[in-house]
Amino acid sequence: MDIVFKALADESRRQLLDKLHAHSGLTLSQLCEDLAMTRQAVTKHLRILEDANLVVSQKQGRNKLHYLNPVPIQQIAERWIDKFERSQLRLLTDLKKQLEGEADEK
Repeated sequence: MDIVFKALADESRRQLLDKLHAHSGLTLSQLCEDLAMTRQAVTKHLRILEDANLVVSQKQGRNKLHYLNPVPIQQIAERWIDKFERSQLRLLTDLKKQLEGEADEK
């Protein structure tokens, strides 16, 4: 999971992931559009994202299409976010029961 956090730590890589989230199956040229990065920099960032399994690519003829792989992000959410949400939801449920109990007593 460390490699995923390291990949997500860079703003440029997050921009690439955002582009792939909005439009899946983009070529390198399409990914380079509207970014203040050279083609070589985008290629370097894509390699890091692929190593972290956040991006997968597929050859289609002469083009290489890039796709977002949301599984590592989901695994982070399950491990680091969901367990904290459960306790917060439990607290809100307890608060709701207490407030409803007070309303019933009036």
